[in-house]
Amino acid sequence: MSFILEKSEKLFNKLRDIYEGHKANMLISKLLVIIFLVTTLISLLVKEEYIYLGALNKYFLNSFFTIELCFVILLMFELLSLVFMLPKSVSKSVGKQLELLSLIFIRGAFKEFSHLRDINDYTFDITNIPDPIVNMMFYALGSLIMFTLLGFTNKLRKHTPITNVEADTLKFIQAKKLVSLFLFLSFLVIVGIDLMAFFNTGTYYPSFRTFYTMLIYSDILIVLIALRYTLNYFKIFRYSAFVVATIFIRLALSLEPYYDVIIGVFTSVFVLLLTATYNYFLKDISTNKLRE
Repeated sequence: MSFILEKSEKLFNKLRDIYEGHKANMLISKLLVIIFLVTTLISLLVKEEYIYLGALNKYFLNSFFTIELCFVILLMFELLSLVFMLPKSVSKSVGKQLELLSLIFIRGAFKEFSHLRDINDYTFDITNIPDPIVNMMFYALGSLIMFTLLGFTNKLRKHTPITNVEADTLKFIQAKKLVSLFLFLSFLVIVGIDLMAFFNTGTYYPSFRTFYTMLIYSDILIVLIALRYTLNYFKIFRYSAFVVATIFIRLALSLEPYYDVIIGVFTSVFVLLLTATYNYFLKDISTNKLRE
């Protein structure tokens, strides 16, 4: 088992260094810019009926499809960064998941705006606000509240090793890296299936829900692995509560407006209270007892 952990750690570190390197960031940025410019040009050509793209034509007739497409691609890269965040800290991983959910809500606001065919055709008054605009307001406000709560959570976050035995801590990190590699492979399979469906049917629905389902199983597996190194109540409760937060995030992705935003904000409050409470009790517990 040690051989597998060591080899998987080396592979994970190589993939992480490549993805988090400066060249990769520059490449992603250039890719998004190129995709935005090319799809905008294609959209103009489709609208002027210079080209016809068959089943894809309906997408490019929408002026905001290019924005939504770039957001989806950006979110896919953010999902990938979540894979490399998992071994660092479970609390940071959950924080990253909430960041992604807030970005998904921002994407939702753009998507709702695209449902307004011609804004000049609407008559606005307090009793007759179009549903897409109400949804936009909920998504925008919800993402802003989550952004604020996550800022406070990040300031409060503290890290304590799972055990006072350095060798055990390193093995636990190696185990999390092995889990992350399987999650990385799952991510590639999910993206591959999405792309195949897109080219075969002309429809594309990014599988954020499927990936978050995989995250739930990964988090539960990490909690079970953690039991090998500690039985401390505070740590086990904290790890388990973070799994519950992931389940809430997965639930939010399955709900309709406005319930998805309500669950997202609730989860952010839950994680903030969990972090603050854990830190409060941390002051009254001896370091040796916490690391048992």
